[in-house]
Amino acid sequence: MSPRRASVNEELRRRSRERLLQATVDLVGERGYEATTLGDITDRAGSARGLVSYYFAGKRQLFQSAVHRLMHLTLEAALEREPRTDDGNERLARAIDAVLGLALDRPVLMRAHMAGILQAEGFVRCPEQQRLEFLLRGTLERYGSPDVDAEYPLLRALLMGAVFAVVVPGAQLPLERLRAELFLRYGLDWELGRD
Repeated sequence: MSPRRASVNEELRRRSRERLLQATVDLVGERGYEATTLGDITDRAGSARGLVSYYFAGKRQLFQSAVHRLMHLTLEAALEREPRTDDGNERLARAIDAVLGLALDRPVLMRAHMAGILQAEGFVRCPEQQRLEFLLRGTLERYGSPDVDAEYPLLRALLMGAVFAVVVPGAQLPLERLRAELFLRYGLDWELGRD
């Protein structure tokens, strides 16, 4: 039997990692972060238990990477949906709506994500987060931001603050109010974005 080619091994590793990320999103969304164990995640993913430590430094990094992947995929789908457009205002409106939509549709998951960022380990930079950053920076470029390096951290902070305001029990702000504030900040017409 001949050994597998490197490209086949790489594809198998990619799929295995993605199964772990998806299982994490699913389980934490169902049970919450604390009630989800690494064993639960590897069982759901159909992976060996030691595989998590091969890809991630621990449960917190796995979880943040999983949420960043979900955010990246959600944002990518919103930006590329039909009718496709290169209009910067439309793309920024879609980005805002995509992130706010995650807070509304997945409050348990996004609440756990916000709580994790506030932990001692803080914000985890990972390949999934970098893909998300790339999409948001590209959106700001198409929007016409004169200084993407300065505007990106501000947009990220505004979106994180809006998510926080949607998911915090007992202190939620209405989604429409948050959307209106973000749209006003960027001079976006109300009818842009949504499906």
